[in-house]
Parts: sequence; structure tokens; C-alpha cells
Amino acid sequence: MIQPDSYTRSLLKRSPGETVTAHGWVKTRRDSKSVHFVQLNDGSSPVDLQVVLDAGVVPEDMVAKITTGACISVEGELVASPGKGQAVELKARALTLHGVADPEHYPLQKKKHTLETLREMGHLRTRSNTFGAVFRVRNALTVAIHKFFQDRGFLYVHTPVISSSDAEGAGSMFQVTTLDLEAVKPADFTQDFFGRRTYLTVSGQLEAEIFALAFANVYTFGPTFRAENSNTPRHLAEFYMIEPEMAFCDLKDNQDLAEAFLKSQIEQVLAACRPDLEFLNKWYEPELIRTLESLVSATFERMSYTEAIAQLQKSGKNFEFPTHWGADLQSEHERYLTEELVKRPVIVTDYPKEIKAFYMRANDDGKTVAAMDVLVPRIGEIIGGSQREERGDLLVERIRSHGMSEQPYWWYLDLRRFGGVAHAGFGMGFERMMMYLTGMKNIRDVVPFPRTPGSAEF
Repeated sequence: MIQPDSYTRSLLKRSPGETVTAHGWVKTRRDSKSVHFVQLNDGSSPVDLQVVLDAGVVPEDMVAKITTGACISVEGELVASPGKGQAVELKARALTLHGVADPEHYPLQKKKHTLETLREMGHLRTRSNTFGAVFRVRNALTVAIHKFFQDRGFLYVHTPVISSSDAEGAGSMFQVTTLDLEAVKPADFTQDFFGRRTYLTVSGQLEAEIFALAFANVYTFGPTFRAENSNTPRHLAEFYMIEPEMAFCDLKDNQDLAEAFLKSQIEQVLAACRPDLEFLNKWYEPELIRTLESLVSATFERMSYTEAIAQLQKSGKNFEFPTHWGADLQSEHERYLTEELVKRPVIVTDYPKEIKAFYMRANDDGKTVAAMDVLVPRIGEIIGGSQREERGDLLVERIRSHGMSEQPYWWYLDLRRFGGVAHAGFGMGFERMMMYLTGMKNIRDVVPFPRTPGSAEF
């Protein structure tokens, strides 16, 4: 088993004179008359470890096989490096070749590939510099999310992937069945595996509310699915959601937590992945680090939906989607508010009830609900949430007004009957946050195995 102190990120910080063993994949090899220089990386760091391989340490026919993509282990001594950008390099005493990579066929040779081309080789793109950076950031973001909630005493809840209810009321769901739908028409779902229609979940929120009304503060972090035929750079069919749910919490508390949550994630990732972010800043988004640092230091603007519409209407902008009260905000509207009007993140609250989900608490004006969207420069909406409707009679009205039956939600209504209390929560798409943190423009480039219309190969 590889020991933690043999990872590249650890070896690069160790002192000359130590004997170590390094493992990894070859990035490049260059040769001189009496020495070979091998750039080795095991994925733990954006910086390669340079291996100095003197002639004669291994047979020359083996050296010929140490090509880009080959997997090797090297035992030797760390020595001070005369080169820039590295304090030490590894002077090899012995080398083991674990696996070759035929240079005639290995796709990741010196030739630069577009991100689109790399998506077609999902089994190998993880070895590229770009995706090394992206997936180290993804790991650090995962740690940051759990740390934020765990430090605040939240209970981590695993909500089901298979559900019989549609939390969003949108109907874009993947059905789960064992029935032969061609042989049995019409299908009798009482004979199906679960005895009813079931789907891949679109949200863990409703189940999280069960736990919030027993443990007060909880959060989910798991896969969700949308069967929308949206083949865009911002949509996936399978993605991860973070959904905290808090009892004794109103819309203001919800906004405060969302702001603290975003700032904490960015602070932690900046600290953990600075070299990766600098790489992404250089090659993909020149304003990346400045934007992230600006968000951490910013005070989020807060305005109602009605105020936002008024600002958009007097902006003088010729938006592709016209603005009027009752219309949902589009990405172009969100970016105007954050990038041009206030030049910092904005939390928009109190949306028209007709454009929001059934579970959102009705405001006293009879027209709006206690909803919120957190908007950030460069990407627009990154968090959506609300105070939940805790009044059972009004919740039934909202369910019916959405053309839904309350019967599947009997247990959800029971939560209002038995010790209900004001509560609130929000959801953040993990991949949407990854796009913001990395500067990547296509959501397929921040998820290990993108699931999109017509694509599920890797």
C-alpha cells in the first residue's frame, strides 16, 4: 500500500538526503547523453516530481519504455534541485516499470486536446493537468462542505435515491420499474417492485424535513436526477445536491446561513488548492482568484423580487427575455444584478407564488412566498431556498393549486399536525459551485462521469 508520505505533494516538501520511494505516471521524459529526466505525477499535486535517472541504473531498453502515460515506481534519494519551481528532485537508485503506454496509441501525448475531445476519453482525461486541478478542487470542496456543517452541529442525513414523490412538482423524473412495460399495457404499478410508481429523486429536501423536525439542524449531500432534455453547458441528468434543513429558522436565518456557507467553502478551497486555482486562473478564467477573494470579503446585497424587477426595468438594457412582475429571472437578469448593478452577490427574496414550489411559505400579501435565490457574479443563481410552509391548511391549498394530489404527501402533512414548527432550508448544486470555483464553462468538465441526453458511456 502506498504510504501518505510517498505522495508527490508530501515528497516535494521533504528535505534533501532522505531516501524515499515515489509512485506515479510519467508526464514526460527528456534525455541527454548520460542522464534521463522523468517528470512523475501521482495526482496528489499539480507539481510534478522530477526524477533524475543516470545512465546504467536501468537497462536502456527499459528506459525506452518510460514514455508518457507509463506507470513506474522509483526508489532513491531526494537531492536539492537546481531547477526553478522545485526544491528537491529524486535521484533514482532503482526503478520498477509497472505498465507501459505505447506512444503510438496513448492519446495524451504532447499534443494539446480541447476539453470537448477530452470528454470523449473519460477514462484517461483525469491524468491531464486540467482535470487533475478540477478534481483536486472537487475533493477539497467536498471536505469544506462537510466541515462547515459538522462544525455547526448539523446531522448528516442519507436521503433515498428512489422516491415516490416529486419534490419540485415539475414532473421531469426518471421512472424506476421492474415491469416489462412493452408486455403489460397499461402497466399495473401495484405489481411493480415497490407496489407503486417510483422515480429517481430530484431532491432530498422533503425527507430532510422529517429529520429537521426531530434533530433541528440537518443536511443532505447526495446524487439527484432530472429527466430534462436540456443539452446545455449548465445541465446534467445526474448531479449532486447539498440541502441543509433547519427547524426554528425563518427566511432571514436562511439567508444568513447561505451567505456564511458560500464564504466558508471558498475560503477553505482557496487555502487547500491555491496552486490548482492559479493554474485554472492562468488557462481558463483570468479573473478567477480575484472573483473568489472578492466574494469572501463582500457583504451580500439583499433585495426583494419586486425591487429586482424594478431595477431591471429601469436599467435601459435590451434583455433577450423581457422583464415583468410574475416572470422568472433569467441568467442574463441575474448577472446584470450582480455584475453591473451592485457588483457583488445578491440575495433575491419573496418571489411570486405562481413561479415557485408548493412547499414555500405564503407571505401575508397573498401574492408572494418566502423564497430566496443567492446570485453571484459570473454564474448567476448558485443557491435556491425558502422558508417552508408549516401551516397545514395553507400547504394543502398550495398542493391543490399546483394541480397535485395531497394523498402522496400525507406524511408531509402529518409533520405539520404533530409538533410542526417554522423551518427553512436551501439547496446548492455541487457541480454549479464547482463551475464557479474552477472557472470551467461547461458543467461536463467538473463532474467525473457526466450524464447528459444521449451520453452515458463512462
